[in-house]
Amino acid sequence: MAKRTRLGTAGKGKRGISTLGWALRGAAAGAAGTTALNAVTYLDMVVRGRGSSSTPEQTVEKLAEKAHVPIPGDEETRQNRVQGLGPMTGLVAGVGVGVVGGLARASGLLSAKPVGIVLTALGAMVAGNGPMTVLGVTDPRNWSASSWLSDVVPHLAYGVVVKNTIDAFDRP
Repeated sequence: MAKRTRLGTAGKGKRGISTLGWALRGAAAGAAGTTALNAVTYLDMVVRGRGSSSTPEQTVEKLAEKAHVPIPGDEETRQNRVQGLGPMTGLVAGVGVGVVGGLARASGLLSAKPVGIVLTALGAMVAGNGPMTVLGVTDPRNWSASSWLSDVVPHLAYGVVVKNTIDAFDRP
């Protein structure tokens, strides 16, 4: 039987799904959440007429430099690879946070919907922005209100989709 905790409800889900099963369900939820995040981001770009961010590509460049791993190719080919790797870092972060959410569910954490949405959104923000901040690509302390809004709203969409998808897996 589930018990109430500060975060919501703790206890086993209704379906007796294995830890690996929850990790895979979390990965699927993270992929769905990443799609929602991207859709909201692209909609914002369309509505406001703003350009895409170059921070994912800058992060790839810095990571390659720090790891002493060259990105091969002539100038154009190398740049194309960096442009492909940048968005992939977001996909990895989004799916990874979903896996963590699935593992939390496997451990018995059943958070209240608003709590789960916020925690998931925050996790995605840390996974996405953390490496960029640590590498000096960006500094959230210097972001404008519109920059924060452009970051928070898509991550909240991610949190809504991931939380609802994981919850749906626990329905009979």
